[in-house]
Amino acid sequence: MAPRKRLNGPAAGALVAILAAVVLAADQFTKYLALEHLPYQREVPVLGEFFQLYLTKNPGAAFSLGTGVTWVFTLALAAVAVVVVVLTLRAVRTRSWAIVLGLLLGGVLGNLTDRLLREPGFLVGHVIDFIHTPWMWLWFPSAIYNIADIFIVTMMISVAVLVVVGVRFDGTRERRAPADEHVETADADL
Repeated sequence: MAPRKRLNGPAAGALVAILAAVVLAADQFTKYLALEHLPYQREVPVLGEFFQLYLTKNPGAAFSLGTGVTWVFTLALAAVAVVVVVLTLRAVRTRSWAIVLGLLLGGVLGNLTDRLLREPGFLVGHVIDFIHTPWMWLWFPSAIYNIADIFIVTMMISVAVLVVVGVRFDGTRERRAPADEHVETADADL
């Protein structure tokens, strides 16, 4: 099997930018539709209890935590966006990392846009949430989210998977020593 071709810096950057733009556009368009067509804070069953729409404005983080420090979430989102861009420009040379980071960046930019441009004002804007799946949240039945949240969560899981399987930003794989070597080393340190 031939090794996969690595991306050059501009190709990785372009892939990340295109995916981020698509996710950002999808997020903002669906939020626009929700604001235009959904009643505020009233359940709209789509598939009964399985899938509902419920428009709300979230001043905090997940589950409306930290509503008094919205500006901290804004700064955290901005920091994540900067880190993704810097990583892309400096290190990402594989399609898998470019895809994951592009989709993550799009989700981050979707919620960051809300924090910067929506009421009540700059840095403290409320995020528009409208997707409600009560069956998914046994401990948090009031969890309501948006397209950006979906991409943030799924791409963070994807980042964890890439790290666990040892895929580096440049496409090489981390070589792991056999388990027997670790046991011998641990015994020698005792």
